[in-house]
Amino acid sequence: MDTEAQPTERDRSLPPDPEDSSGAPGPEGRSRSALASRFTDWLPGGRITLTLLLCLLFLLAVNTFVARPFEIPSGSMEKGLRVGDRVLVNKLAYTFGHGPARGDVIVFDGTGYFGDADYIKRVVGVGGDHVVCCDGEGRIRVNGRSVDESGFLFPGDSPSTVRFDVVVPEGRLFVLGDHRGSSSDSRDRLGSPGGGMVPVEKVVGRAEGLVWPFGRAGRLEPTDAYDKVPAGEASAPAAAPTGGGHG
Repeated sequence: MDTEAQPTERDRSLPPDPEDSSGAPGPEGRSRSALASRFTDWLPGGRITLTLLLCLLFLLAVNTFVARPFEIPSGSMEKGLRVGDRVLVNKLAYTFGHGPARGDVIVFDGTGYFGDADYIKRVVGVGGDHVVCCDGEGRIRVNGRSVDESGFLFPGDSPSTVRFDVVVPEGRLFVLGDHRGSSSDSRDRLGSPGGGMVPVEKVVGRAEGLVWPFGRAGRLEPTDAYDKVPAGEASAPAAAPTGGGHG
């Protein structure tokens, strides 16, 4: 009895043996490769130009939706940030339900409130906060709590030479520069429409790090100066200002 297996013809309806592959691309692979080749042939510079274009598109997307650099235009945020410094602004910082917090350094669009430009300031009061200048030691009080701002104020500056007593409306922010003697901020506009308060929707993002100059590059460390401030009254009406201008 012949027990040797007889060769049989491959069933053409079965999928090809994965080990029996010539390595040649299929029709779809060839068409995609040909399309990419034609496109790069059409571009001056070929694949190098295509790579640069893709990089530019990526950077544009990041700048539009995720983060962007911001150049410090004045000395209002010294001692920490100087004229010409560049910070990286996180545009997604407040996207998922958490709004700006006291102590955050934010960039905002000042159109209609500060001027037709972007500004960078520190959040001192959020919606419902009662912000007063000053206590018996010259410190700003927020919701009855005196705040020690010496960790970031410009050396020699007082917290404010302008007296004020305001309650921040919901959806607004009371902002001040760290160089109080050289900052145009919420104190300058206490008697104007909006009362110097920045709408939250005008916030571009939170400044996260210093990227230029390289010698000082690094993360902008958050402050704990406002950590012990109690919550404000959520629906408190805005109080009348007691002063104007800036120190």
